[in-house]
Amino acid sequence: MRDRADTGDTQARFLLGQLYYQEGRYTEAETIFDGIKDSEPQALYQLAVMYYDGLGTTADQMKAVEHMRRVAEWDTGKIQYTALYNLGRAYLEGYGTQQSRAEAEKYWLMAADDGNPGASVEAQSSLGLFYSSPETLDLKRAFFWHTKACGNGSLESQGALGIMYLYGHGVPKNLQAALFCLKEAAGRGNVYAQGHLMACYYHQKLYSNATALAQRLCQYEDIDAIANFTGCLPDYVRKGISMALFFYARCLQLGRGVPQDRQRAQHYYTKAALMDPGTCKGLQTDVTHGRM
Repeated sequence: MRDRADTGDTQARFLLGQLYYQEGRYTEAETIFDGIKDSEPQALYQLAVMYYDGLGTTADQMKAVEHMRRVAEWDTGKIQYTALYNLGRAYLEGYGTQQSRAEAEKYWLMAADDGNPGASVEAQSSLGLFYSSPETLDLKRAFFWHTKACGNGSLESQGALGIMYLYGHGVPKNLQAALFCLKEAAGRGNVYAQGHLMACYYHQKLYSNATALAQRLCQYEDIDAIANFTGCLPDYVRKGISMALFFYARCLQLGRGVPQDRQRAQHYYTKAALMDPGTCKGLQTDVTHGRM
C-alpha cells in the first residue's frame, strides 16, 4: 500500500492515512489527509474529525465545521449523510458555530432523508429526541422519527418507542407494545430501556424480577464504554443506571424482592442521586406522592 501511495494513488494514500489514524499516529495521518483533502472527501471528513477532537493537531472546532460543511456540499454518498448529521450536532451544541436549534433541525432532516435506510440513522434517532425535548416538543413527529430509526436498526429509538407506548406519548398507550420494545431493546443492551423494564416489573409487583435486573444494572460503571458499545447517548445510560439504583434502594428499604436492609438502601439512594440528580429527584417525587 505504501508503494502505491508513493506513486500518487489517492485511494492508497487515504487507506494509509486511515491506518496511521487507527494506530494513533495522528501527525502522520493528518499530513496524508491534508495532502489529498481537495480530491478525496473521506480525507476531508477525517481532517474535520481530527480538528474537532484535537487529534495530532490543535483543536479547532470552527475549522472542523468548515471542513464538514464542504464534505456535505461535495459528496453524495454515505459520508455526506454523516457530515450533515455532524453539522446538526454542531449547531445544536454551539460547537464551532453559533448555536441554533433551527439549523440543527434543518441539517438533521437532510441527513435523515425521510427515513431512507441508507441515510443517517443517527440523525433519524436524534430527530426523535429533538421533538421530545420541551423546547421543540412535537410527540407525533418524535414517534414518527423513532419508528423510522428503529426500523433501520437504532437501539436508542427502539427503547424510546417502548417508553412512548408505555406512557402514551405521541401514540395511544399500549402496554403489550411497550413491553415488547423494552424487552427487545433491553436484550440488545439499551440501559435506559433496561431501567424502564425494571420499573415495569416493580409496578406490576414482580419484585424478584425487578431486583434481579436492578442488581445487574447497579454494577455498571463505565458510562462512556457502554455508550460507545451500544450507540446510546451517555446521558440516557446514566439515567437508566440511576433508575436501577433508586428502585433497588426502594426494594431494600421496604424488603421487596430482597431482605430488608435500610442501611444499604441509603447507600444506593445516595449513589442514585450522584449518578443523575434529575432522575433521582423525579423518582423521589413519585415516592412522596405514593406512586412507588
